Amino acid sequence: MRRAAAVIATGALVLLAGCSGEDAGGSGDREALAPAAAPAVIDLAVAHGAADVSPVVPLEISVTDGQLAGVTVTDGAGAAVPGAVADEQAAGADDGAQVWTPETALAYGTSYTVTATATNEDAEGTTATSTFTTVAPETLSTPGIGPLDGQTVGVGMPIRVYFDEPVADKAAVESHLQVTSTTPTDGVWNWLSDSEVHFRPSTYWPENIEVTLDADLYGVDFGDGVWGEKNRSVSFSVGERHVSVADAASHTMEVYDGDELVRTFPMSAGGPEFPSRNGAHVVTELNRDRIMDSSTYGTPVDSPNGYRTPVEFAVRLSDNGEFVHAAPWSVAQQGRENVSHGCINLSTERAAWFFDFSKPGDVVEIENSLGPTLSAADGAIYDWAIPWEDWQAGSALE
Repeated sequence: MRRAAAVIATGALVLLAGCSGEDAGGSGDREALAPAAAPAVIDLAVAHGAADVSPVVPLEISVTDGQLAGVTVTDGAGAAVPGAVADEQAAGADDGAQVWTPETALAYGTSYTVTATATNEDAEGTTATSTFTTVAPETLSTPGIGPLDGQTVGVGMPIRVYFDEPVADKAAVESHLQVTSTTPTDGVWNWLSDSEVHFRPSTYWPENIEVTLDADLYGVDFGDGVWGEKNRSVSFSVGERHVSVADAASHTMEVYDGDELVRTFPMSAGGPEFPSRNGAHVVTELNRDRIMDSSTYGTPVDSPNGYRTPVEFAVRLSDNGEFVHAAPWSVAQQGRENVSHGCINLSTERAAWFFDFSKPGDVVEIENSLGPTLSAADGAIYDWAIPWEDWQAGSALE
């Protein structure tokens, strides 16, 4: 019996020892076999060796299995380019990507190197590098813009952008022409030619508002080797609503200040041989004294219908020779018949009042004339003669 008890006791000790050893050994094995963290992987959106890159392309950096630790950018001479990674993902960046942005835009025709570092969960580092070259444009273009910065204009003045080179990629350019106003409008761009684009609402601008055009064209590819030279911003004011109605049938011009009719003038419009153009004319120029010269629209001064006449208080309505101006020689016909060469004739006193009342961008709507509607053939601003649906179709964007 003592021998049997000893055997049982020995077996129990062995069993206990075995159980104790398995617990300790199993825990240690699991710790030793824990997998290492995956290395961080960096993806640079601008590939190494890329050429003809826009200097404003977003320098996107994506990190998988880790966190971005730092980004440096140097130019071809090795000089550091000041900049920083945005705190938040930039608009338009791929999901999860961060964007390094320079303090000032990168230059054209320059080599740059981007170096990004990242760490994984075990704080182990990874580095990725990309060297690329920005495009060297054949031609740089800066457009002219009207109205001018700080100018006050009337409710009929469209925004006009003129390019010195034809624009091949109109959609790219138009997408970088952003218009904002203190009273929002439904305005749309319309390409009148390959080198001229205008912006207007469906109806005249609201009066007494502020309008800003941000033409962010630096680094934009216009197509055919032409790139944007710089960004421009123009802010202007739209003043009081001045819309006059010149009725060639009744030989009167009604002048409105806002919704109030403030003057009704007898006038003489273009006669049968030289009828005024119908439609909304936009005031573009005011001359206290001017020489009216028929040769400026193709009629020689020494021809039977030619003339070279000094006039006062000339308010230009188009580039085809149409003005509102003083015409003391036709006072007897004003209010009775149309005898001008296309202009709106007023007495000197009335023309002086209208001259002082007017500003560029005011509107004179000519109606019931024997002439055609204002069009591209008349130059200057014929924007309001284009039906709204046709105007919208002139945009390069959907």
